[in-house]
Formats: sequence, C-alpha cells, structure tokens
Amino acid sequence: MMKIPISPAAGALLRALIARAGAARDRILLSDASSTDWQSLTFSGERHQLALRIAGPDSGAVAARICGGLEDAEFSIPGLLVADIAVVGAPRRSADGATDLTIEALTIAAD
Repeated sequence: MMKIPISPAAGALLRALIARAGAARDRILLSDASSTDWQSLTFSGERHQLALRIAGPDSGAVAARICGGLEDAEFSIPGLLVADIAVVGAPRRSADGATDLTIEALTIAAD
C-alpha cells in the first residue's frame, strides 16, 4: 500500500475529520491530498484538498456526519485554526456501496 504524503497540518485536519465521522479509522481512506502554502499580510497557513473514500453499507451516514454543519464546525487542533472548510460538490455513492467526498480547507498557524 502506498502512503500519500501530507503536511502535518493536513494530517491534523484529517484526524479531526475522522473523529467527527464517528466511525472506525479503517473505514475512511484518504484517496488523494494536496496542500499549498497560503499567506495574507498578517497570517500564514495552508490550503488543503482532501479526497476521502468511506467504505461500508452505511457510508452515506458516515459522510453525512462529516459533512453536516461542516462550514460552522469548531475544530480543536493544537497550533492551528481552521479558517475555512467546505465540501466540494456532493458526496458520490459508488456501485460498491462506498461514498466518495472531497473537502477543501484553509488552516492558519495559531502563533
């Protein structure tokens, strides 16, 4: 199995999303990820795009727990603030029962 390289901030965000899902970690697969540096005049951070695949017959319910109210969710990630987060498009159900979704987020260093 090949691991997708992700930044520490993206890894922390992924762990927070998995915790929000309320499902076993082995049911949520990171299928793609990208992070790019981001800066404003006063803040620095990263923009992330995480593609997730959720396995199992109740994958739609797990995806709903991740996505429901996501834009207003508060995340407790040491050293980071989640300034913006959203689901891109709608979750997609596959023929095998898995659900795929993509999340974009902006994390800012909380220095």
